[in-house]
Amino acid sequence: APCGSAVEGAGAAPATDRFAKTLTILPKPGGGEYGKFYSIPALNDPKIDKLPYCIRILLESAVRNYDNFQVTESDVQNIIDWEKTSPKLAEIPFKPARLVLMDNTGGPAVVDLAAIRDVIAELESDPKKINPLVPVDVVIDHSVRVDVAKCADALKQNMDLEFSRNKERFSFFKWASSAFNNMLVLPPGSGILHQVNLEYLSRVVFKADGVLYPDSVVGTDSHTTMINSLGVAGWGVGGIEAMAAMLGQPMSMVLPGVVGFKLTGKLQDGVTTTDLALTLTQMLRKHGVVGKFIEFHGEGVGSIPLPARATIANMTPEYGATMGFFPVDQVALDYLRLIGRSDETGIND
Repeated sequence: APCGSAVEGAGAAPATDRFAKTLTILPKPGGGEYGKFYSIPALNDPKIDKLPYCIRILLESAVRNYDNFQVTESDVQNIIDWEKTSPKLAEIPFKPARLVLMDNTGGPAVVDLAAIRDVIAELESDPKKINPLVPVDVVIDHSVRVDVAKCADALKQNMDLEFSRNKERFSFFKWASSAFNNMLVLPPGSGILHQVNLEYLSRVVFKADGVLYPDSVVGTDSHTTMINSLGVAGWGVGGIEAMAAMLGQPMSMVLPGVVGFKLTGKLQDGVTTTDLALTLTQMLRKHGVVGKFIEFHGEGVGSIPLPARATIANMTPEYGATMGFFPVDQVALDYLRLIGRSDETGIND
């Protein structure tokens, strides 16, 4: 796998100019520009208008990362022809914008990077050249145990025990947080992985080298899908897949089928989010959605608040799909403002 200096995101222009014509300026009201983006409609193919939003994210990634080597023109065309190629189980490459790792699986991945650095040093080269090629966030939350309860300083006592039990691992992660470029390690006590991913780590829109592109993420936890509630494409993968993606390799995946789930009306008084999530799970299990993307649509989507969407998306492994996707809408934008994102950058202020 190729290793080199870290580059924030994967927004740089591809090595060839096959799709350069689709690179479009996004103007600011009143003058100036936010940046450039690869416009999918600029491909001028009528089939694109019929693609589900979640498939368009795969298409944009293929166009942006096209190099005629890892991502070829036939890969792009297979995604455009999704309606025909998906039933044939066509394989496509996908490069996620970022990775999120929990401490249990993030540890071995970081150890592998450190081991590669040792080899590079033995070869009398610069070990600091070895870094993740996409942004990697490690959230330490899977070592939490509750030993003390029902007292005022229970949190402190539990945290002290957690640090004493995991001193060596935590010291290693602390070293990694400053040793590697493009890697963020959130310390113990920061919160639960998926909530941290939703509230803090999500970008929704990336910007790198002046290029804007959709946020997408793979994580080493099956419930990474919670982030689908915010219009971010993401799902769980194994440690080997995550390591390959960390080193810039595209993930080979079967072009998924998509099941549209239309929501109408709104929940009646007394019906909880749990009721909704369990009912959806029952319906989707009965329909059969293993290996598929679910895309929620219809006028009823607008009445479902973001926390409820997060619950539904988090249940994706329970109904067997790869994603339970809610495209970005006004509810998602309102949530971003609620958690402190600025209109200008979309980043936590």
